[in-house]
Amino acid sequence: APPPPRDVGAGTEPLPLPSPALRCLPTAPAAARPCSGAGGRAEADGRSGDGAMLRHLLRKLRATGPVTVAEYMREALTNPGQGYYTRGGGIGERGDFVTSPEISQIFGELIGIWFISEWMATGKPKAFQLVELGPGRGTLTDDILRVFKQLASLLSKCDVSIHLVEVSPKLSEIQAQMLTGGKVQSTPEDKSAYMKGVSKTGVPIFWYRDIQDVPAGFSFYLAHEFFDALPIHKFQKTEKGWREVLVDLDPEVPEGLRFVLSPSSTPATHHFIQPEETRDHVEVCPDAGVIIQRLACRIEEGGGAALVADYGHDGTKTDTFRGFQNHKLHDVLRAPGTADLTADVDFSYLRRMAQGRAGTLGPIKQREFLKNMGIDLRLQVLLQNSHDAAIREQLLHSYDMLMNPEKMGDCFNFFALLPHHRLTHPDKNQPESKSPLPPVAGFGELILK
Repeated sequence: APPPPRDVGAGTEPLPLPSPALRCLPTAPAAARPCSGAGGRAEADGRSGDGAMLRHLLRKLRATGPVTVAEYMREALTNPGQGYYTRGGGIGERGDFVTSPEISQIFGELIGIWFISEWMATGKPKAFQLVELGPGRGTLTDDILRVFKQLASLLSKCDVSIHLVEVSPKLSEIQAQMLTGGKVQSTPEDKSAYMKGVSKTGVPIFWYRDIQDVPAGFSFYLAHEFFDALPIHKFQKTEKGWREVLVDLDPEVPEGLRFVLSPSSTPATHHFIQPEETRDHVEVCPDAGVIIQRLACRIEEGGGAALVADYGHDGTKTDTFRGFQNHKLHDVLRAPGTADLTADVDFSYLRRMAQGRAGTLGPIKQREFLKNMGIDLRLQVLLQNSHDAAIREQLLHSYDMLMNPEKMGDCFNFFALLPHHRLTHPDKNQPESKSPLPPVAGFGELILK
């Protein structure tokens, strides 16, 4: 490992940081589903290196001095004019990264079954909202809606609605096209949802810019590869104590950027570093903490559950901040706004930020979760029903991508928030044999009867 970075005072010397770990994504196209279409690649003008975002950041740094990594990420990813996600991101084979729903329809189907399983375990409420945070191209929601349609007889007396939290105008257009065929309408400014429509299967869909705009009520929340893209603060332990990692101008490279250490501790250092911390480098995502708090409060008050699927760790990793472009590692400080920036999710932090308002399960490895959900059985059914050799090979390839520990199987994790009564009986003295709680699907071994 490289030597620890030095405290560079007011930002006059570069900061050497450990090399980032590889993101768990395929380097070759994963052809389990077609990934062509409007969402496959970010807009050409954003990739041409016109440097609008870089020039904006250079002006900002000259005016204000170094900025936090969190502020840098927020600008690079969600700046209203030139942010990576604002312009549409690069999901898919022709983009910068491939997600599990894009690899195999089975992934989304099993997620849909998980929500129905929880709906049944909580007494089949007469209505539920499915709320997805950062829906990407809408592929995952589309697969879930197909499951809901296949189980229409089970859901016939339930009022189901879809609520998508999406800040990108470009991505919301792509989602609308996939889910409704483009048949959506804008809503008045005084309405919480900025767009609405009806899915191809007849389910109402609403779009929001913030989770707080989503109506209260019994809801299932889904966050797949959402938390990893939220801005992080980075901290380094030095001989003088904890210092925050900042982004500054590089005086040795024209229009270049570099990492530096804050000359003294920052407010974020005091607020986010735990007294018992043993690592020498820590990443904290306060936005993730705020969202988890809101989800926990909503579940406590209105019922439901939240399912988080992302790559991450349980409070053990250090430097995971990295960039991706065209399925390859990309220098996080080069050509901001043209590449995906990401960091592993700290599930121990999410658990802590739930503050006891909701029970938590996980993290559990993706291959374990999907195996518990019955992915092997589903694969066998699809193979038996397919007589096309190419499709069968495709199914096996996508299964390997999702389940292989060397690929996505071990680096992606599942984590859930549930009401306390879903995990423990209100009366702790009640014998276990009396009305046992139904198990939570995915987080325990599947027992076939």
